[in-house]
Amino acid sequence: MRYNNDRKNKLERLKGLREDKDIKQEEIASYLNITQSAYSYYELGKRQIPSDALIKLALCYHTSVDYILGLTDERKPYPKSILHK
Repeated sequence: MRYNNDRKNKLERLKGLREDKDIKQEEIASYLNITQSAYSYYELGKRQIPSDALIKLALCYHTSVDYILGLTDERKPYPKSILHK
């Protein structure tokens, strides 16, 4: 049953990041160029989050994709690569 707990934590983490910034689903959906209902499906676990959306969410929330996915508990983003400077 660990998978269910990991999945639940990931969904709670995504919603928590949004709520911590006082952003409405409509606002983050607009940022991702999707509908509010499509974004809602991400938070409810009814739809997989595409990698490009995960990257945009990580940038918006100043965290890492790994944090959003529940692969780490380290909230701060990874340092930028020298290739991206």
